[in-house]
Amino acid sequence: MSFSDIFKSAFLENVTSVSLLDMALALVLAFGSGVFIFLVYKKTYQGVMYSSSFGVTLIALTMITTLVILAVTSNVVLSLGMVGALSIVRFRTAIKEPLDIAFLFWSIAVGIVLAAGMIPLAVIGSVVIGIILLVFVNHKSHCEPYILVMQCDGSQSEAEARAYLEQHTKRCAVKSKSAQKGLVEVNYDVRLADDSTDFINALAEMEGVKSAVLVSYNGDYMG
Repeated sequence: MSFSDIFKSAFLENVTSVSLLDMALALVLAFGSGVFIFLVYKKTYQGVMYSSSFGVTLIALTMITTLVILAVTSNVVLSLGMVGALSIVRFRTAIKEPLDIAFLFWSIAVGIVLAAGMIPLAVIGSVVIGIILLVFVNHKSHCEPYILVMQCDGSQSEAEARAYLEQHTKRCAVKSKSAQKGLVEVNYDVRLADDSTDFINALAEMEGVKSAVLVSYNGDYMG
């Protein structure tokens, strides 16, 4: 095959460059892999607001990547044009959760591997990655993290409330504190000794304590 034959472009010749069986098999496998990635994402999601559209995007991204790689591997000229076209694409959507980036790359990688014909690598690799994510992402600590926001009328009531907290919690550490005339607000990182939160009721009724709010958070903290 000469150099000119490699870069010869004919529309009718490109029609049969990828067989219907190859296209159907690749897209079906890409859809199945995308659904598996979507289910793992849904099972391991720990953000504040779940977006179903992002899960559907994972399925579509797997299939689109497979479609693109099938076209690229069948025609050298098309592959060069595709590189140039994709190089000018800019995505402006912000990624809110760091783990979402891993799912995006997972979908793209599976689409590329499937289109390259490495079906066992794509299937077995996806299963292994899915199991690892399910094990590590869903791993829960025995001590759920909480933030306690407490308002007091002075340093004496703050000290009494702190002593009470240390007796009824497993851990109590100051994260931030603000003070003004007649009001002290303290944020504590709290670990409960058990599942009971009744101590908040008693804390709010203490002399000098104006309010006490206990909020659960995802545990992204320093210290």
